[in-house]
Amino acid sequence: MNPTIEDLLEEAAVPTSAAASFDVGQALRRLAVDAAKAKAAPPKELVRAAEASRRLPVISRWILNRPEAAAQIDRLARDTQDDDVQEKHLDIDGALVYGALLFLTGHPESAQFWWQLAAGAGRRAAAYCLHLHHLALGELKEARHWHHQVTGTSLDSEAPDADFMAFLGAVALYVRRHGSEATGPSSVLEMEIDRLATRGQCVILAGPDRRLANRLADFARR
Repeated sequence: MNPTIEDLLEEAAVPTSAAASFDVGQALRRLAVDAAKAKAAPPKELVRAAEASRRLPVISRWILNRPEAAAQIDRLARDTQDDDVQEKHLDIDGALVYGALLFLTGHPESAQFWWQLAAGAGRRAAAYCLHLHHLALGELKEARHWHHQVTGTSLDSEAPDADFMAFLGAVALYVRRHGSEATGPSSVLEMEIDRLATRGQCVILAGPDRRLANRLADFARR
């Protein structure tokens, strides 16, 4: 005789003794703990982006405060005022410094452009700035590309790759702990960048001029 539907349902029933042993309070407490852990541990991408957004201004201020920064901006200003100058003849170190100044004064798109010029000419520090810039924006593909440029062999080889990355990390940590916001651009430099921003209609700022170079020299002597 074939079993009836009632027989099958009776066999499939969950034993009530198991339900009686279920601790609702303990289950709720476990769910609360799991939810707290999930809230306390943001995704790795957000953590890396936040760290990059903190580190990039530190690195930029370090670049801007180097003793040779003013002279490098001055050479870049001379190059960009020459109508016959070609991109490969631009002062690349000046492009690195100019990018840092533009970033710190609120022109990240222009900073990216000048850092790309410097990185394309082999400056690891510029590639590292681009890596942090894209990482902070959540642009992981671009961030990986520039990280590869930093650690690869296609750029200048003045410093070993591992040592170079460790050095930049140490600089960022030291300046963050011992530096101050006073190491950033002065209000005079900010006004000079604003002046340059009004010279043309392009979103990307053109090269610096001698007036900005002189202001940066004054900033370095303060």
